[in-house]
Amino acid sequence: MNDRDLWSRYKKHLCDCPGIGLKLDISRMDFDGGFFDRMAAPMDRAYEAMASLEAGSLANPDEQRMVGHYWLRAAEQAPNEQITAAITQTLAQIRSFADDVHRKRVTPPKAPRFSDLLLIGIGGSCLGPQLVSDCLGSARDRLKTHTLDNTDPDGFDRVFERIASRLKGTLVLVISKSGGTPEPRNGMLEVEQAMSRRGLDLAPQAVAITGSDSRLDHHARDQGWLRRFEMWDWVGGRTSVMSAVGLLPAALQGIDIDELLVGAAQMDRVTRSRDTANNPAALLALMWHHATDGHGARDMVVLPYKDRLLLLSRYLQQLVMESLGKQFDLENRPVHQGIAVYGNKGSTDQHAYVQQLRDGLDNFFATFIVVLKDKTRARGGEVVEVEPGITSGDYLCGFWQGTRQALYENGRGSVTITIDQLDARSLGALIALYERAVGFYATLINVNAYHQPGVEAGKKAASSVLETQARLVASLREQSTAVTPDELAEQIGFADRVETIYHILEHFVANKRGVVRARGGKFRWKG
Repeated sequence: MNDRDLWSRYKKHLCDCPGIGLKLDISRMDFDGGFFDRMAAPMDRAYEAMASLEAGSLANPDEQRMVGHYWLRAAEQAPNEQITAAITQTLAQIRSFADDVHRKRVTPPKAPRFSDLLLIGIGGSCLGPQLVSDCLGSARDRLKTHTLDNTDPDGFDRVFERIASRLKGTLVLVISKSGGTPEPRNGMLEVEQAMSRRGLDLAPQAVAITGSDSRLDHHARDQGWLRRFEMWDWVGGRTSVMSAVGLLPAALQGIDIDELLVGAAQMDRVTRSRDTANNPAALLALMWHHATDGHGARDMVVLPYKDRLLLLSRYLQQLVMESLGKQFDLENRPVHQGIAVYGNKGSTDQHAYVQQLRDGLDNFFATFIVVLKDKTRARGGEVVEVEPGITSGDYLCGFWQGTRQALYENGRGSVTITIDQLDARSLGALIALYERAVGFYATLINVNAYHQPGVEAGKKAASSVLETQARLVASLREQSTAVTPDELAEQIGFADRVETIYHILEHFVANKRGVVRARGGKFRWKG
């Protein structure tokens, strides 16, 4: 296809949303002329399902729950007055609390003000806030943000070393919907110990975001924490960034959360339209369906050409893969659905894996995300030319176009999302765009996008390992001689868990926690 043909195809298939400052270009995908006609009926079903979801239907049938993340940026859309009031009141409380912290009406006991924010969570309760923080943060942030998003002791220590003497001025925000998820619970306990070693008490510096009546809710209330914000059961973790989960840390950091909500609401209005050609979320979902044959035949490679969007691919990994990666469809038939997502940023990836994308396996489609305005904040209006008439930003623009063309010449499809500038409003719109696209695509492939049975299975398996560990230690303490993992397994009634027992023993030995190696592959308790 020559340049004139490409230009004609671009104009024909460009979805322009001028009120939002976003464009979606699908012209480099190789769908045929009859594709949209064939997908019209399935797309109508997707529109109906989305309308029903927003009206308050039980869109998550497994858990008998409504799905209401769209109401978070348009409370008047909620199906009843109680939910509308809850959203409105929570927003007011977020603004008020952040203002009290910034104006030093709320202060820590042993510092003149809060200088840092330590966010503790896992999965969606961290990925969304991290994306917003990294994307929109600056040296002028009201609070400097840090994160504990794992249960890695060394990771905890790295963060504590970074905060060091400022721990006395650190506001600790613990996020856990159930209140019992191990990673945030462990992070909370580690912070509690770190503060205790410095003569500090966690409670007057702690805030909880959790479900009503959860274990964390009761703990925070009983210990007298600063504040508690509710995490509603109709908002999933991976779509919670517009709830207190994402808005509270953003507001504390000094980010304009109202603009974030406005951008999301604008995108929601555009993507409610049933005019598919002008609905960017519908077009995205259809391109995913086309690229993957409707069953994950290709991976999604996300390539944002902006450093501030580095974490977008990680955020989309959870949103897309946790929502769409399902073993069974809504009729409980085995389907093994999903789309694998990976990515980093341009132009870094041109020196990493674009070589394989162009010349290797044709097992992906690319998504380029381009920001027209080079600088989020201009440095005194200064424009630096690296060559006569050419800036670093010109190079970045040239690189994404060159990469797209190089892929297209080898039959590799791509879509391009262009935003005018990167700010709170456009980030809100981008998040809302992908949330809606995921919902549409889930209907096209007939899966429940709003549960995560595989994640729950992993949690149960981890609990089983810890149960085995407790029984293993109790048995080992009673041994007068060294024993093998096989012998231990028999003794504690877990003959099918020998490998698990070996790995537990190995971990104890490495950390000098009472277990030592003996000859003949045996272990004994040293105490």
